[in-house]
Amino acid sequence: MPELPEVETVRRGLAPVLENRILKTITVRRRDLRFPVPAQLAKRLTGVRVTALERRAKYILIRFSDGHVAILHLGMSGRIKIFPQGHEITQEPHDHIVMTTDHNDSVVFNDPRRFGSLLLTSDNALADHKLLKGLGPEPLDAAFDAKLLASRLKGRHTPIKAALLDQRTVAGLGNIYVCESLFRAGISPRRQARTVQGGRAVKLHQAIQEVLREAIAAGGSTLRDHRQPDGELGYFQHHFAVYGRAGEACPDCHCHSEKSSGIKHIVQSGRSTFYCARKQR
Repeated sequence: MPELPEVETVRRGLAPVLENRILKTITVRRRDLRFPVPAQLAKRLTGVRVTALERRAKYILIRFSDGHVAILHLGMSGRIKIFPQGHEITQEPHDHIVMTTDHNDSVVFNDPRRFGSLLLTSDNALADHKLLKGLGPEPLDAAFDAKLLASRLKGRHTPIKAALLDQRTVAGLGNIYVCESLFRAGISPRRQARTVQGGRAVKLHQAIQEVLREAIAAGGSTLRDHRQPDGELGYFQHHFAVYGRAGEACPDCHCHSEKSSGIKHIVQSGRSTFYCARKQR
């Protein structure tokens, strides 16, 4: 599933096409996504101007001048395709929603597995929406610092890996970037979350922000489905330190992979975890 960097990459690619544009036509070809597309979506949003594109956790928020807000989630396999003015839309079997702006640019939501969604709410109801209510702080916001991170981990009798995957702790983090952040911070994924205080919290906070910013700059990570709106792949997967590299020697460490078996792979709460048992404590 796309994590924060992939969703932010998509948001940035969409913004120049949709912001301050009026949706001239909206075609919903399939409504039966993870959550049914609202039956009145096309009627309510056609002819309305998009004022801003924002991201909250792993969701893209499309704000409209009449107070409506569309909540887009890419799901497991969803992606956005952009066809600029003058480019004919190349229709694919899983193109479920097509939007055309008053500048004749087209945006297509494609989702083979149909785990994505496009829901509609209002600005006044957004904070209490079932998908957004209870989400933790944004890890790249200025207000998110080591002290706030430590406070959200305090008293948590669960492994730090599980705590960070809990969207109520920090919003937008997923399996890939938690593994990479814990490696950079030198913290074992098995460590109790409550013990990540003081200097450990400072290191983890810094690692989370560094990893996310580098991943966004690289266009996210393409392991299977993720593509940027212009069709380009993400490239951060070429910079993974531990994720998906079980048995290999880890970077910036003196491990001898033949003696230590290299990067470890374990399963925590049904999710694969990759880490260096020597560096991460």
